[in-house]
Amino acid sequence: MGPEEYREALERLFRRRRFGMRPGLEVTRALLDALGHPERTLPAVHITGSKGKGSVAAMVQAILSAHGLRTGLFTSPHLVSYRERIRLDRRLIPPSAVVRGIARIESLAQDLERSGAIDRAPTFFEVTTVLALDWFRAQKADAIVVEVGIGGRLDATNVLETRVGVLTTIELEHTDVLGPTLSAIAGEKVGILHAGVRGLVGELPPEADRVVRAEAARLGVPLWTLGGEVRFDGRSLFEDGQSFSLAAPGHTVDGVHLPLIGRFQPGNAALAFGAAVAFLASTGTAVDASRVRKAFAGLRWPGRLERVSRRPELFYDVAHTPESARAVAQSLAEVSPLADPAESAVVFGCLGGKDVAGILDALAPLARTIVLVPIRSERGLRPEEIRPFAQGRFPRIVIAPSAGEGLGLARAATGTDGFTLVIGSDYLVGELMRVDESEPDLSDPGLGPPPLLAAAAAESPPRDRHR
Repeated sequence: MGPEEYREALERLFRRRRFGMRPGLEVTRALLDALGHPERTLPAVHITGSKGKGSVAAMVQAILSAHGLRTGLFTSPHLVSYRERIRLDRRLIPPSAVVRGIARIESLAQDLERSGAIDRAPTFFEVTTVLALDWFRAQKADAIVVEVGIGGRLDATNVLETRVGVLTTIELEHTDVLGPTLSAIAGEKVGILHAGVRGLVGELPPEADRVVRAEAARLGVPLWTLGGEVRFDGRSLFEDGQSFSLAAPGHTVDGVHLPLIGRFQPGNAALAFGAAVAFLASTGTAVDASRVRKAFAGLRWPGRLERVSRRPELFYDVAHTPESARAVAQSLAEVSPLADPAESAVVFGCLGGKDVAGILDALAPLARTIVLVPIRSERGLRPEEIRPFAQGRFPRIVIAPSAGEGLGLARAATGTDGFTLVIGSDYLVGELMRVDESEPDLSDPGLGPPPLLAAAAAESPPRDRHR
C-alpha cells in the first residue's frame, strides 16, 4: 500500500469537512454498531475544556503507558500529520491502517444511508473518531485517552465507556454551537460526565463552576478539583522545563520534571495525575511514583509554547483565545524576563470567528512588531482583515504573503535581546512545522501543497519533530 493510496484516502476524508460539524451522536453510534461496538471494549479517560485538554490527554496517556497499559490517545487537531490524531503509546497509526479504516467506514456509511439507518453522510470528525476506536480495538488497547472535538454532550466522542472525565477550563468559545454564555458552554462540556464516572475539574469561572457542580451532584458523580483534591506544589524552573510535586487522594509524587515550559503546564499535570490515579484505581493497578516521574520526564507535546531555536529565541504556540494568549504572555515573562519588546516580533494568523482584538490585547505588551500572515484554511482571516485590530496595538505592522515568508521577516526584525513568537492557530504552527513531504498537506479541502517555506528552512531546524 503506497503513498498515493494514503493521499487518496485522506483527500476523500478531508472533503467531508465541507459537511461542517454536526452535533449529535446518531451517525457515530450507527457506525459503531455496524462495527460491533469497539468502544465497549475500551475503558476511557474522556477530556474536555477550552484549553489544555490536549496537553492533559498526552500526560494521562504517558502515565498509563508507563504503568504497562497499552494506551490509545485520540486528540485533535493535528499539526503536521493526520496520523498524530490516533496513537497507541508513542506509535502513530500506520498509513495502511488509515487507508483500510477509511475505506471500511465509507462502505458501511453507504450501506447505512441506503438502508435509512442514518439520514446523512458522516462528517470528517465522525469518521476519524470511529476509525480511532476501531483501530484501538484491533490493537487490543487496555485503555484509551480521548480529547473531545467541540463541547462534550453532543460531540462524536461522547459514546465511550468512560471511567474518568476531565473538564480543564471553560471559556467563551464556539458560541455559535455551544451557546453564548459560560453557563451554556459549561452545560455542554459537563455532558461528558455520566453516572459511575469520576470527575476532575480545573479552575472554572464561578458561573460555569455552579453548572458543573450541580450536574455532577444530580448524576452522583464525585468531583476532584484542581487546587483541592489534586494539586501541584514547589514549582521551580530550569532551562528547558520545570519541576514540582504532584498530589492526588492517597498519592504524592515529588521531584517531577516536565520538559515543557509554561505557567499553565503544572496545573495540567496535576489534573492528568489525578485522572491517571483514578483510572489506575479502577483497574486495580498500583500507582508507582518512579513510573510517574518517567512518564513526565519523557513527555513531548509540540507547539505548546515550544522553544524551537535560540539566539534569538523562537517560540511556537497554538493559542487562539484571549485567555490562552494571556497565559502565553505570562509564561514568556518567566522564560525570557529580560526580553526587549522593541527587539521582539509576533507572527500572527488565525481563523475567522476568533476574538482577534482580545488576543492581540494580550500579545501587544510582548513586541513592537507584528507580522500578519494568511492561514492555509478556507476559514482563515486574510492579513488585511486582521490589520485594523493590530493598529493602535503594535507600532509596526507587516503583512506577509505566506507563513514561511512572514517567519523570515519576523526573524530579521528580531534583535539579540528579543524573541519571535508564532501564535494564533494550529494551522499556522503546523504549516511551519511541516518538513516531511510524504505527509499530504490537506489542512482544508481544495488547497494544494504549500509553497516551499524557504524562510523557515533557513532557521535552525526544530528538535526531533517526529518523536
